[in-house]
Amino acid sequence: MRVLLIEDEPHLREQIGQHLRNQQLTVDMSGDGEEGLFLGSEYPYDVAVIDLGLPKLSGIEVIKQLREKNITFPILILTARGRWQDKVEGLEAGADDYLVKPFHFEELLARLNALSRRAAGWSHATMRCGPIDLNPSSQQVAVDGVTVELTAFEYRILHYLMLHAGEVISKTELTDHIYEQDQDRDSNVIEVFVKRLRNKLDPDKTLTPIETLRGRGYRLTLPRE
Repeated sequence: MRVLLIEDEPHLREQIGQHLRNQQLTVDMSGDGEEGLFLGSEYPYDVAVIDLGLPKLSGIEVIKQLREKNITFPILILTARGRWQDKVEGLEAGADDYLVKPFHFEELLARLNALSRRAAGWSHATMRCGPIDLNPSSQQVAVDGVTVELTAFEYRILHYLMLHAGEVISKTELTDHIYEQDQDRDSNVIEVFVKRLRNKLDPDKTLTPIETLRGRGYRLTLPRE
């Protein structure tokens, strides 16, 4: 899952970013509204966290302009303003949820996971496709109840494919969602990660969970449950 974080307080921004990265999320960060709006307009995100009190362009204005551009990823407002009027204004601007500072990182993560699941049509905390279970909160993956150990990139790929189970996902799209903006990217490496993921999920070659569509990308073939 790729997250856009727009927060002007440097220490808090780094704290949140590191915490989310520790949970295997891909995070792009900005300290002002103008840059945040540019990132949100130019790059594909699964969810955004936007502070209201931003320099250059307010969080409310960032949200409004993103929605005016028909950018639909879920947005969570992060604010020190506790007045109900501020919350209502943010939601009416196009945000999907809000969290008031100070907050617990666990609650922030739970809300982001819930927003991304719902946006992709999932209603349960644990996602299941066939015999594969993935819990975004604990980052645990199991096949037929047996835990499977994945690397960070393997986990990110599986998470994204399960969020969009049944859809064809190109290598470019996968690359965009597992790497941060300033990381070196090589879409050919995706093939290596997918091969390793297949071997771990289906060592006996009985499930065929990930289909390759030549020239188009990959598709998780197992049905949602």
